[in-house]
Amino acid sequence: MPRPGKLHLLKHLEQSNTDGLEAVAAAAAWEGANPQVYSGLLINERATAIVSHLCLTVVYSGEKIPGVFSYESSEVDWCEDNYKHSEHVVEYFNTMSSFIFFIISPVMLYLLHPYAKERSLAIHTVWTMMMFVGLFSAYFHMTLSFVGQMLDELSILWVLAVGYAVWFPRKLFPSFIKDRSTFSRLVLGITIITSLSSFVKPTANAYALNCFGLHLLYSLAVEMRCCTDQKVLRLAKLSVALWVLAISCWISDRFGCSVWQRLNFCYLHGIWHILIVIAVAYGSTLIAFLDANYEIPYSLPGLQYWPCDKWAVGLPHIVLKGTIKTRKRC
Repeated sequence: MPRPGKLHLLKHLEQSNTDGLEAVAAAAAWEGANPQVYSGLLINERATAIVSHLCLTVVYSGEKIPGVFSYESSEVDWCEDNYKHSEHVVEYFNTMSSFIFFIISPVMLYLLHPYAKERSLAIHTVWTMMMFVGLFSAYFHMTLSFVGQMLDELSILWVLAVGYAVWFPRKLFPSFIKDRSTFSRLVLGITIITSLSSFVKPTANAYALNCFGLHLLYSLAVEMRCCTDQKVLRLAKLSVALWVLAISCWISDRFGCSVWQRLNFCYLHGIWHILIVIAVAYGSTLIAFLDANYEIPYSLPGLQYWPCDKWAVGLPHIVLKGTIKTRKRC
Protein backbone atom coordinates (compact mmCIF):
# COMPACT_ATOMS: atom_id res chain seq x y z
CA MET A 1 0.00 0.00 0.00
CA PRO A 2 1.45 3.40 -0.92
CA ARG A 3 2.21 5.71 1.95
CA PRO A 4 -0.42 8.51 2.30
CA GLY A 5 0.66 12.05 1.60
CA LYS A 6 0.91 14.58 4.42
CA LEU A 7 -1.88 16.74 3.09
CA HIS A 8 -4.20 13.74 2.61
CA LEU A 9 -3.43 12.43 6.10
CA LEU A 10 -3.95 15.76 7.83
CA LYS A 11 -7.22 16.43 6.00
CA HIS A 12 -8.44 12.95 6.94
CA LEU A 13 -7.66 13.51 10.61
CA GLU A 14 -9.37 16.90 10.65
CA GLN A 15 -12.48 15.94 8.68
CA SER A 16 -13.23 12.76 10.67
CA ASN A 17 -14.18 12.41 14.30
CA THR A 18 -11.05 10.49 15.09
CA ASP A 19 -10.34 9.01 18.45
CA GLY A 20 -6.86 8.33 19.75
CA LEU A 21 -6.56 4.86 18.20
CA GLU A 22 -7.50 6.02 14.70
CA ALA A 23 -4.98 8.86 14.96
CA VAL A 24 -2.34 6.35 15.99
CA ALA A 25 -3.19 4.05 13.09
CA ALA A 26 -2.97 6.92 10.62
CA ALA A 27 0.32 8.07 12.10
CA ALA A 28 1.71 4.59 12.02
CA ALA A 29 0.67 4.22 8.37
CA TRP A 30 2.63 7.38 7.61
CA GLU A 31 5.66 5.86 9.30
CA GLY A 32 5.24 2.66 7.26
CA ALA A 33 4.86 0.49 10.35
CA ASN A 34 2.19 -1.91 11.63
CA PRO A 35 -0.13 -0.04 14.01
CA GLN A 36 -0.30 -3.11 16.24
CA VAL A 37 3.37 -2.84 17.20
CA TYR A 38 2.58 0.35 19.05
CA SER A 39 1.13 -0.07 22.47
CA GLY A 40 0.02 2.01 25.45
CA LEU A 41 1.60 5.36 26.09
CA LEU A 42 4.27 4.89 23.44
CA ILE A 43 1.59 4.78 20.72
CA ASN A 44 -0.09 7.95 21.92
CA GLU A 45 3.19 9.84 22.31
CA ARG A 46 4.45 8.74 18.91
CA ALA A 47 1.16 9.61 17.20
CA THR A 48 1.02 12.99 18.90
CA ALA A 49 4.54 13.81 17.77
CA ILE A 50 3.87 12.79 14.17
CA VAL A 51 0.56 14.62 13.90
CA SER A 52 2.09 17.73 15.50
CA HIS A 53 4.91 17.58 12.97
CA LEU A 54 2.41 17.39 10.12
CA CYS A 55 0.44 20.35 11.48
CA LEU A 56 3.58 22.45 11.58
CA THR A 57 4.81 21.56 8.11
CA VAL A 58 1.65 21.42 6.00
CA VAL A 59 0.25 24.60 4.48
CA TYR A 60 -3.11 24.33 2.75
CA SER A 61 -3.51 25.71 -0.74
CA GLY A 62 -4.63 29.32 -0.39
CA GLU A 63 -3.94 29.44 3.36
CA LYS A 64 -2.52 32.76 4.52
CA ILE A 65 0.95 32.60 5.97
CA PRO A 66 0.75 33.94 9.52
CA GLY A 67 2.78 37.00 10.39
CA VAL A 68 3.69 40.30 8.83
CA PHE A 69 3.61 38.96 5.25
CA SER A 70 0.09 37.57 5.48
CA TYR A 71 -2.86 39.04 3.66
CA GLU A 72 -4.69 41.73 5.65
CA SER A 73 -2.11 41.76 8.45
CA SER A 74 -1.96 45.56 8.17
CA GLU A 75 -4.23 47.65 10.40
CA VAL A 76 -5.02 49.84 7.39
CA ASP A 77 -7.92 48.91 5.13
CA TRP A 78 -9.09 51.34 2.47
CA CYS A 79 -12.65 51.92 1.33
CA GLU A 80 -12.58 49.71 -1.78
CA ASP A 81 -14.35 46.37 -1.37
CA ASN A 82 -11.90 43.55 -0.71
CA TYR A 83 -11.55 40.64 -3.15
CA LYS A 84 -14.27 42.11 -5.36
CA HIS A 85 -12.56 41.33 -8.69
CA SER A 86 -10.00 38.69 -7.75
CA GLU A 87 -9.50 36.20 -4.95
CA HIS A 88 -5.77 36.95 -5.03
CA VAL A 89 -5.97 40.77 -5.00
CA VAL A 90 -7.50 42.45 -1.96
CA GLU A 91 -8.04 45.92 -3.47
CA TYR A 92 -8.08 45.53 -7.23
CA PHE A 93 -8.52 49.15 -8.40
CA ASN A 94 -6.08 50.50 -5.82
CA THR A 95 -3.54 47.93 -7.01
CA MET A 96 -4.02 48.64 -10.72
CA SER A 97 -3.91 52.43 -10.26
CA SER A 98 -0.47 52.10 -8.65
CA PHE A 99 0.97 51.22 -12.06
CA ILE A 100 0.56 54.86 -13.13
CA PHE A 101 3.93 55.35 -11.39
CA PHE A 102 5.54 53.07 -13.98
CA ILE A 103 4.13 55.22 -16.79
CA ILE A 104 4.96 58.70 -15.52
CA SER A 105 8.34 57.98 -13.90
CA PRO A 106 10.28 56.87 -17.02
CA VAL A 107 8.87 59.82 -18.98
CA MET A 108 9.99 62.26 -16.28
CA LEU A 109 13.43 60.64 -16.14
CA TYR A 110 13.75 61.26 -19.88
CA LEU A 111 12.39 64.80 -19.79
CA LEU A 112 14.56 65.94 -16.87
CA HIS A 113 17.77 64.33 -18.12
CA PRO A 114 19.28 67.47 -19.75
CA TYR A 115 18.78 69.37 -16.49
CA ALA A 116 20.05 66.48 -14.34
CA LYS A 117 23.09 66.03 -16.57
CA GLU A 118 24.04 69.67 -16.06
CA ARG A 119 23.03 69.96 -12.40
CA SER A 120 23.54 66.53 -10.80
CA LEU A 121 22.67 63.00 -11.89
CA ALA A 122 21.57 62.37 -8.29
CA ILE A 123 18.34 64.10 -9.29
CA HIS A 124 17.42 60.97 -11.26
CA THR A 125 17.19 59.18 -7.91
CA VAL A 126 13.87 60.91 -7.21
CA TRP A 127 11.98 59.43 -10.16
CA THR A 128 13.84 56.13 -9.97
CA MET A 129 12.59 55.74 -6.41
CA MET A 130 9.10 56.80 -7.50
CA MET A 131 8.94 53.56 -9.48
CA PHE A 132 9.64 51.68 -6.25
CA VAL A 133 6.82 53.65 -4.63
CA GLY A 134 4.52 52.33 -7.34
CA LEU A 135 5.81 48.78 -6.93
CA PHE A 136 5.39 48.75 -3.15
CA SER A 137 2.02 50.48 -3.38
CA ALA A 138 0.77 47.77 -5.74
CA TYR A 139 2.10 45.06 -3.42
CA PHE A 140 0.49 46.69 -0.38
CA HIS A 141 -2.96 47.04 -1.93
CA MET A 142 -2.77 43.57 -3.43
CA THR A 143 -2.15 42.00 0.00
CA LEU A 144 -2.90 44.65 2.65
CA SER A 145 0.01 43.09 4.51
CA PHE A 146 2.00 44.82 7.22
CA VAL A 147 5.20 44.44 5.22
CA GLY A 148 3.50 45.97 2.18
CA GLN A 149 2.30 48.92 4.25
CA MET A 150 5.77 49.63 5.65
CA LEU A 151 7.46 49.29 2.25
CA ASP A 152 4.89 51.64 0.71
CA GLU A 153 5.24 54.31 3.39
CA LEU A 154 9.01 54.08 3.81
CA SER A 155 9.58 54.36 0.05
CA ILE A 156 7.57 57.62 0.06
CA LEU A 157 9.60 58.86 3.03
CA TRP A 158 12.88 58.21 1.20
CA VAL A 159 11.64 59.93 -1.96
CA LEU A 160 10.89 63.01 0.15
CA ALA A 161 14.31 62.73 1.78
CA VAL A 162 16.10 62.62 -1.58
CA GLY A 163 14.03 65.59 -2.76
CA TYR A 164 15.02 67.58 0.31
CA ALA A 165 18.68 66.63 -0.08
CA VAL A 166 19.05 67.64 -3.73
CA TRP A 167 16.58 70.54 -4.04
CA PHE A 168 16.11 72.31 -0.72
CA PRO A 169 17.25 75.95 -1.25
CA ARG A 170 20.61 76.83 0.24
CA LYS A 171 19.30 80.12 1.59
CA LEU A 172 16.82 78.18 3.76
CA PHE A 173 19.50 75.94 5.30
CA PRO A 174 19.80 76.10 9.10
CA SER A 175 22.50 78.54 10.21
CA PHE A 176 24.86 75.74 11.29
CA ILE A 177 24.76 74.14 7.81
CA LYS A 178 27.35 75.51 5.40
CA ASP A 179 27.05 73.29 2.33
CA ARG A 180 24.70 70.83 0.65
CA SER A 181 26.73 67.73 1.48
CA THR A 182 26.42 68.50 5.21
CA PHE A 183 22.71 69.16 4.76
CA SER A 184 22.34 65.85 2.92
CA ARG A 185 23.99 63.99 5.79
CA LEU A 186 21.60 65.70 8.21
CA VAL A 187 18.63 64.65 6.08
CA LEU A 188 20.01 61.09 5.91
CA GLY A 189 20.30 60.88 9.69
CA ILE A 190 16.79 62.23 10.26
CA THR A 191 15.37 59.86 7.65
CA ILE A 192 17.00 56.80 9.24
CA ILE A 193 15.65 57.77 12.68
CA THR A 194 12.19 58.43 11.19
CA SER A 195 12.26 55.09 9.35
CA LEU A 196 12.99 53.21 12.57
CA SER A 197 10.41 55.14 14.59
CA SER A 198 7.74 54.45 11.95
CA PHE A 199 7.46 50.89 13.29
CA VAL A 200 6.28 52.20 16.67
CA LYS A 201 2.91 53.46 15.42
CA PRO A 202 2.49 52.42 11.76
CA THR A 203 -1.03 53.83 11.44
CA ALA A 204 0.34 57.35 12.05
CA ASN A 205 2.92 57.17 9.24
CA ALA A 206 0.63 58.42 6.47
CA TYR A 207 -0.30 61.51 8.47
CA ALA A 208 3.36 62.27 9.18
CA LEU A 209 4.19 61.97 5.48
CA ASN A 210 1.44 64.46 4.61
CA CYS A 211 2.94 66.88 7.16
CA PHE A 212 6.14 66.78 5.10
CA GLY A 213 3.99 67.73 2.13
CA LEU A 214 2.66 70.75 4.01
CA HIS A 215 6.21 71.88 4.78
CA LEU A 216 7.12 71.58 1.10
CA LEU A 217 4.11 73.75 0.23
CA TYR A 218 5.25 76.35 2.74
CA SER A 219 8.80 76.35 1.37
CA LEU A 220 7.40 76.68 -2.15
CA ALA A 221 5.22 79.63 -1.12
CA VAL A 222 8.27 81.38 0.32
CA GLU A 223 10.15 80.89 -2.93
CA MET A 224 7.28 82.09 -5.11
CA ARG A 225 6.68 85.40 -3.35
CA CYS A 226 9.07 87.30 -5.59
CA CYS A 227 8.27 85.45 -8.82
CA THR A 228 6.67 87.40 -11.69
CA ASP A 229 7.01 84.84 -14.50
CA GLN A 230 3.42 83.94 -15.45
CA LYS A 231 4.38 80.52 -16.79
CA VAL A 232 6.09 79.66 -13.52
CA LEU A 233 3.17 81.01 -11.48
CA ARG A 234 0.74 78.94 -13.53
CA LEU A 235 2.81 75.81 -12.87
CA ALA A 236 2.85 76.63 -9.15
CA LYS A 237 -0.93 77.05 -9.05
CA LEU A 238 -1.48 73.79 -10.93
CA SER A 239 0.90 71.96 -8.61
CA VAL A 240 -0.91 73.17 -5.49
CA ALA A 241 -4.34 72.51 -7.00
CA LEU A 242 -3.39 68.93 -7.94
CA TRP A 243 -1.95 68.30 -4.48
CA VAL A 244 -5.05 69.68 -2.74
CA LEU A 245 -7.33 67.61 -4.97
CA ALA A 246 -5.24 64.49 -4.38
CA ILE A 247 -5.12 64.91 -0.60
CA SER A 248 -8.88 65.57 -0.59
CA CYS A 249 -9.42 62.19 -2.26
CA TRP A 250 -7.14 60.53 0.29
CA ILE A 251 -8.92 62.11 3.28
CA SER A 252 -12.39 61.47 1.85
CA ASP A 253 -11.61 57.80 1.22
CA ARG A 254 -10.15 57.44 4.72
CA PHE A 255 -12.84 59.19 6.72
CA GLY A 256 -15.90 59.31 4.45
CA CYS A 257 -15.99 55.68 3.41
CA SER A 258 -19.55 55.08 4.58
CA VAL A 259 -20.79 57.87 2.29
CA TRP A 260 -18.95 56.53 -0.75
CA GLN A 261 -20.12 52.99 -0.04
CA ARG A 262 -23.72 54.15 -0.14
CA LEU A 263 -22.96 55.81 -3.48
CA ASN A 264 -21.25 52.60 -4.64
CA PHE A 265 -18.11 54.56 -5.53
CA CYS A 266 -15.18 53.36 -3.42
CA TYR A 267 -12.32 54.29 -5.73
CA LEU A 268 -11.04 57.59 -4.32
CA HIS A 269 -7.78 56.11 -3.07
CA GLY A 270 -7.03 54.83 -6.56
CA ILE A 271 -7.78 58.31 -7.92
CA TRP A 272 -5.38 59.64 -5.28
CA HIS A 273 -2.62 57.50 -6.81
CA ILE A 274 -3.21 59.03 -10.24
CA LEU A 275 -3.48 62.61 -9.01
CA ILE A 276 -0.52 62.49 -6.65
CA VAL A 277 1.93 61.18 -9.23
CA ILE A 278 0.89 63.99 -11.61
CA ALA A 279 1.12 66.49 -8.75
CA VAL A 280 4.65 65.25 -8.02
CA ALA A 281 5.54 65.65 -11.70
CA TYR A 282 4.34 69.26 -11.66
CA GLY A 283 5.71 70.13 -8.23
CA SER A 284 9.13 68.53 -8.69
CA THR A 285 9.56 70.28 -12.06
CA LEU A 286 8.71 73.62 -10.45
CA ILE A 287 11.20 73.01 -7.64
CA ALA A 288 13.82 71.87 -10.16
CA PHE A 289 13.26 75.03 -12.21
CA LEU A 290 13.80 77.25 -9.14
CA ASP A 291 16.86 75.18 -8.24
CA ALA A 292 18.28 75.57 -11.76
CA ASN A 293 17.95 79.35 -11.51
CA TYR A 294 19.97 79.30 -8.27
CA GLU A 295 22.52 76.58 -9.01
CA ILE A 296 23.08 76.73 -12.79
CA PRO A 297 21.82 80.18 -13.88
CA TYR A 298 24.21 80.16 -16.84
CA SER A 299 22.07 77.42 -18.45
CA LEU A 300 19.14 79.86 -18.83
CA PRO A 301 16.47 77.36 -17.73
CA GLY A 302 12.96 77.56 -19.13
CA LEU A 303 9.70 75.64 -18.83
CA GLN A 304 7.95 73.61 -21.49
CA TYR A 305 5.23 70.96 -21.60
CA TRP A 306 5.39 67.52 -23.15
CA PRO A 307 4.25 66.31 -25.64
CA CYS A 308 3.31 69.77 -26.98
CA ASP A 309 4.08 73.08 -25.33
CA LYS A 310 0.96 74.66 -26.82
CA TRP A 311 -1.40 72.17 -25.25
CA ALA A 312 -3.38 73.15 -22.16
CA VAL A 313 -2.26 69.97 -20.37
CA GLY A 314 0.94 67.96 -20.42
CA LEU A 315 3.97 67.00 -18.37
CA PRO A 316 6.19 69.98 -17.50
CA HIS A 317 9.93 69.81 -17.93
CA ILE A 318 12.97 72.06 -18.01
CA VAL A 319 14.74 73.17 -21.16
CA LEU A 320 18.22 74.68 -20.98
CA LYS A 321 18.45 77.57 -23.41
CA GLY A 322 22.08 78.30 -22.58
CA THR A 323 25.02 76.00 -23.18
CA ILE A 324 28.02 74.91 -21.19
CA LYS A 325 30.02 77.50 -23.10
CA THR A 326 28.10 80.31 -21.41
CA ARG A 327 29.25 79.21 -17.97
CA LYS A 328 31.64 81.67 -16.33
CA ARG A 329 35.06 80.31 -15.55
CA CYS A 330 37.28 81.58 -12.72
